[in-house]
Amino acid sequence: MKKFNVLALAFTAIFFVAGHTITSAQPEAASKAMQWQVDPAHSTISFEIRHFFTPVLGRFHNYSSQINFNPNNLDESRIDITIDVNSLNTDNQKRDGHLQSADFFNAEKYPEITFKSDKITQKGENKFVAHGTLKIKGVPKEVELPFTLLGMQDHPQKPNTKIAGIKIDYTINRNNYNVGTGSYAETSVIGVT
Repeated sequence: MKKFNVLALAFTAIFFVAGHTITSAQPEAASKAMQWQVDPAHSTISFEIRHFFTPVLGRFHNYSSQINFNPNNLDESRIDITIDVNSLNTDNQKRDGHLQSADFFNAEKYPEITFKSDKITQKGENKFVAHGTLKIKGVPKEVELPFTLLGMQDHPQKPNTKIAGIKIDYTINRNNYNVGTGSYAETSVIGVT
């Protein structure tokens, strides 16, 4: 019996990352989901995948987002993320080019990875789930992305500005999105999650 490992695309950034910060110049209101801007200097979208026995780390440098979030008003809270596949970087130019090729992400035909939330629910103290559609290589899948609100406070150096930190770790089975075709769909060389 063959055991499949999963390609751990751990999205760490925008709203998915350790130490990721978002800021809002809107005053906090219990009845309104605030609009947030990602602080790119303190945010990351990263991934890890196994190559033979060794984990390979990478990240996407370019992305955009629309985030409306208030833990006291989840009905109006939404998270939409668009990732530029051509900004993929594993610190190896040859490998990056191969990952952007038709063998894997096919960045020329599918230049974006998107997540669009339908709703956000709470699962415990500072624990939430963004329910929505993740689309990779044109393949949409309904997913539930668990995330932790690391904190929210007034910005100590910018009046009338709030800051928040959110972390999301999520494992994606790359074969569900056709990332790795032909012999690259096999998991003996490259992990599937």
